[in-house]
This record gives sequence, C-alpha cells and structure tokens, in this order.
Amino acid sequence: MIDFSKCPSVIAAALAVVAITTASTVWAQDTINVYGPGGPAPAMQEAAKAFGAAHRVTVNVSAGPTGQWVEKAKQDADVVFSGAENMMTDFAKALPGAFDLVDAQPLYLRPAAILVRPGNPKGIRGFRDLLEPGVKVLTVAGAGQTGLWEDVAGRTGDIAMVRAFRKNMVFPEAANSGAARQQWTQQNDIDAWLIWNIWQVANPELAQVVAIDEPFRIYRDAGVALTRKGNAQPQAKAFVEFLQSPEGQKIFAKWGWDTR
Repeated sequence: MIDFSKCPSVIAAALAVVAITTASTVWAQDTINVYGPGGPAPAMQEAAKAFGAAHRVTVNVSAGPTGQWVEKAKQDADVVFSGAENMMTDFAKALPGAFDLVDAQPLYLRPAAILVRPGNPKGIRGFRDLLEPGVKVLTVAGAGQTGLWEDVAGRTGDIAMVRAFRKNMVFPEAANSGAARQQWTQQNDIDAWLIWNIWQVANPELAQVVAIDEPFRIYRDAGVALTRKGNAQPQAKAFVEFLQSPEGQKIFAKWGWDTR
C-alpha cells in the first residue's frame, strides 16, 4: 500500500486534477446572456466566441435595436453593453431594476467618420466638404448617435456651419444605424454618411471611410454593465474582465475601436 503522507507531490497533483475537472464541469453547464446594440456587436461577438472557447461556456450575444431583445433581457440578461452613454441610460430605463447605472463601465472609444461611395466620386476629404451645396448626407437621429451631427457641426461655435450641414441632410433621419445602412444601400443618390468608423470596418464593401478632421472629430464609448443576475455569477464577471484584458483590447481594435 502507498503511504500518501510521504508523497505530497502526488496528493497535490491529484487535488489539482479534481479542482480543474470540477471547475470545468461547473462552467460547462453555464450560459452567459449578453444584450446590446448592433454597432459594437461584431467585436462583442468575437470576444464572446474567444471567451467561450477558452472557458467552455456558452456566451449568447443578442444585438440590434432595443425592441428586438429587451423583453427577453428582462428575464435572463447577465451583461448589457451600449454604444454610447445615453444608450446605457436608456437601457437602465428599459430594464428597470436590472442593473445600477453607477456600476456601468466605459470600455473603448470610437470616432465619428464620413462614409462615402466606393471610389469617393465626390472627392470628399473632410467635414467642410459636407457643407458644399448639393452634397446629400445621411445621418442617424437615435440610438448611439442622438445629437451626433449637431455636436460635429457645432464644434467651432459657428452657426453657419450647422445651417449649411442641416441643409444637406436627408430627411427624415434614420432611426438607428441598421436603418441607415438599409437606406444607404437603397438610395444611391446619397453621397455621404456621418456615422461611427466601425460601421465601415464591419461593411467594407459598402463604403470607403474618410476620417473627420479636427476640430470636428467626436468620440463616444461602448460601455458594459453586469446585471444583478450576472453580478452573482463568476463566469459573467470573468467575461466582463476579459473584455478589458489585452486579448479583449486586441479584438476591439481589430473592429476599429480605440483601445489606448
């Protein structure tokens, strides 16, 4: 018979195997439910896939207009992500009691940009070119872009710029980025689209990107919040930590986010 008291290394190895097996079994039974808008979705979905593969958990990411997922999120959301601070505030209202706004964490920023038709037929080089007569500009009135065009056009305090830009806008404005994408593909007479740079990264075949020159460049963040349900689950906490880790940063940078 083996005297294990004299073989501490054997005991330690056995306990480690048991611990790893137990942890894997617990995590393998768990599912993390994540909800948010479409803009950050490509990065969030890739991060969910990487985290899930590494930890043997299922991470379900439901993304798009709030109305498509809010009722289900009320029942099982572990994590909520946003595309701007005003969106996170709206999500707190749409999911009363699900999470505390003070606990939401900004993740990464991305800049507003100008999307133009392939080949840039109008020769648009910066924001001031959008003020030229006859340029048709697509904008979004809601979601993470509420007030975006006004913030950009009003950066210098020159009301003439705001007036000139508004004169070139396509009305009615799109309700969200997904609706704007559809409008962009259907109305070929639209010359430019003021939106976040990440939409061109996710849809390179639809448009070229023109960086907005200073002082007109505006940034907004993607944020994340654990719900009360998720806060009680170690795997949901670990996923949020992963989003902020070097590996998570690398994924978001791939999709156009500023991870400095």
